[in-house]
Amino acid sequence: MSSAEQNSTSSLLNKFEKLSWRPSIRDSGSKKRARWLQARRLFSPSCPNLRIPNRFLREGQFVPPARSGHRCVADNTNLYVFGGYNPDFEEAGGSENEDYPLFRELWRFHFATGTWQQVRTEGYMPTELASMSAVMHGNNLLVFGGTGIPFGENNGNDVHVCNVHYKRWNLLNCRGKKPNKIYGQAMIIVNGYLYVFGGTTGYLYSTDLHRLDLSTREWTHLKPNNTPSDLPEERLKLSNIHAYNLETNYWEEIATKPHDKIGFPTARRCHSCVQVKNEVFICGGYNGEMILSDLWKINLQTFEWTKLPALMPEPAYFHCAAVTPAGCMYIHGGVINMSGNRRTSSLYKLWLVVPSLLEVTWEKLLKTFPHLAQLSTLQLLSLGLTHTLIQRLK
Repeated sequence: MSSAEQNSTSSLLNKFEKLSWRPSIRDSGSKKRARWLQARRLFSPSCPNLRIPNRFLREGQFVPPARSGHRCVADNTNLYVFGGYNPDFEEAGGSENEDYPLFRELWRFHFATGTWQQVRTEGYMPTELASMSAVMHGNNLLVFGGTGIPFGENNGNDVHVCNVHYKRWNLLNCRGKKPNKIYGQAMIIVNGYLYVFGGTTGYLYSTDLHRLDLSTREWTHLKPNNTPSDLPEERLKLSNIHAYNLETNYWEEIATKPHDKIGFPTARRCHSCVQVKNEVFICGGYNGEMILSDLWKINLQTFEWTKLPALMPEPAYFHCAAVTPAGCMYIHGGVINMSGNRRTSSLYKLWLVVPSLLEVTWEKLLKTFPHLAQLSTLQLLSLGLTHTLIQRLK
């Protein structure tokens, strides 16, 4: 790669790019309510719980309403946004939203065309729509836990799976002892196992660790070999982190190294966290006094903190972030105003690593020829696009 190309790709780092937003009704100055269309409820005679959920669809441009407490996942082609919460009656759809103040819906943002679409799915969506956990596993979106209204009294501990290709939800029938009904937990898939850590009932906080074997669908409550006093505690500070060793079944406490001039990231909650290879990035959050907009990373080999120059255009907490396999982070929604308890529907992107020449060229191609997605597969092949790139357009 030439020096000019390196400068071009490096310039994409640490810069937030705004992709979509929806002005709030109050900010727009218009008193006219947005009109909403009610989707029809469809029942299958052979399986009455299979349905397209009774959701609302807006006329005109499709953009998810402002929300917080939702979850995002990403693949090479789409960002998927599930659930969320907004107490503003008008912003949440008014009387047309039967799940107010929650959003029982799945959206996707198509990277190639830069457009939002509400995904019309079959099957029964979970009803615990705030602070759930979500991960992508192939074409399957796995959702666990979460809370509904009233928060802390309507929690879940089921695993719901949505195949985003066939647009169908299913409840995963599992054996063994499930985790408690919780929300706010962390979740990840490693080597065919789904790990769930922590969470809260709304009254009690947990540091329990559970594992679901995705092949046998059996839950196991993992009991680390540490003494009880040696287990991780709930905390907000980031000077020390805990790591669970899958092979030894031990929690390890690791002292991290501060930024050489700034020190450690300020204590916070309700921030976003994503991982790219050996680096973990945290963004935004709330420190008890103010909403944050900073971006930090920690190297998992040196355990050294680095503060990045990028700042979120809108400080936010209870937002959600997801990262693509290529290393591009997308941030959506969140609470942006404490006194007004106001949420946003803004979507931003930020490259966390220097994008490959393929990614740079692909983005340039999409900006130069915005109507590529309208061409047939044969036409795209004749233009020299590979099957992998063509799949990104569909």
